[in-house]
Amino acid sequence: MTGALHPDTAGKEGRPAPPVLRGIVAALDMSGRLVCVATLIVLFVGLMANVVLRYVYGQGLDWAYEIHAILLPWMIAGGVVIATVHSRNIAITILPDLLSDSGRRVLFILVSVLTLLISVFVVWSAFPIIRAAQYQRLSALGGISQLWGYASLVYGFGGIAVICACDLIAALMGRTLRYVETASSLS
Repeated sequence: MTGALHPDTAGKEGRPAPPVLRGIVAALDMSGRLVCVATLIVLFVGLMANVVLRYVYGQGLDWAYEIHAILLPWMIAGGVVIATVHSRNIAITILPDLLSDSGRRVLFILVSVLTLLISVFVVWSAFPIIRAAQYQRLSALGGISQLWGYASLVYGFGGIAVICACDLIAALMGRTLRYVETASSLS
């Protein structure tokens, strides 16, 4: 393992974080997986049914053209939560590789605080957008409000904020929440 941003050093796992923190992160991981699987299934089945119906009858499903406006943002949000749990976001490890173990811990805490603040700001900023989107309707989907697509912002960035908060609590306790085999993310 190269010097990672995560406070784990030289492949040592360290003392594990309290079970409640690990449980929160595991629940977010599972929710992200469920969101991704469910959205992929619905998108694939809808697209396939639309293709078959267009081929056989010359006319497809109207809702198949709009369902992506709701489900694609949720699939992305689920993927972002999963990537955050497993530290598989885009990573830049030059600075952490140059730092000592204590320097990496300080950098990890600083980056986690910054990511937490940005995520909370995005969630807070999403509410006016969601309020406005409730009046935008998708006609082919029976008038479903587009707020359901925009609500994925709250799930995705809220999940990132909760993971960062759990990481911070564990790091400040001198514990390790998640073991990362490869270099961790600065995102």
